[in-house]
Amino acid sequence: MDYVRAFLVGGAICMLVQILMDKTKLLPGRIMVILVCLGAFLGAIGIYEPFANWAKAGASVPLIGFGNTLFQGVKKAVDEEGFLGIFKGGFTASAVGISAALIFSYLASLIFNPKLKK
Repeated sequence: MDYVRAFLVGGAICMLVQILMDKTKLLPGRIMVILVCLGAFLGAIGIYEPFANWAKAGASVPLIGFGNTLFQGVKKAVDEEGFLGIFKGGFTASAVGISAALIFSYLASLIFNPKLKK
C-alpha cells in the first residue's frame, strides 16, 4: 500500500506542477524555485513532516522534499552552531543528494555521449 500511496501522491504533485507550467507563463526554473521554497515553508510551519510520513517517497522525492531537507538542515545547524548555521546547514543536509546527482549525471554523460544544442 505504501507504494501505491507514494505513486499517487508523487503523481499528484507532478500533475499540479504540469498544470502550473501549462496554464501560466512561469519558466521551469522559477517553478522549481517555488517548489523548493514551498517545501521549506511547509517544513517551517510543521505541515511537511506529517505529510511526508504519510506519503513516504511520494512527498520526499520531488523538489518539495529538497526544500524541506534544506530547511531541516539549516534549523539543526542554527540550533547547534548559531548564526553560522544559516550558511552551513543547508549544504550539510543536502550534500549527499547533490553529490549523487552530480556523480550519476557525469556517469550518464560518459555512457550516452551527450551533444550540445545548436
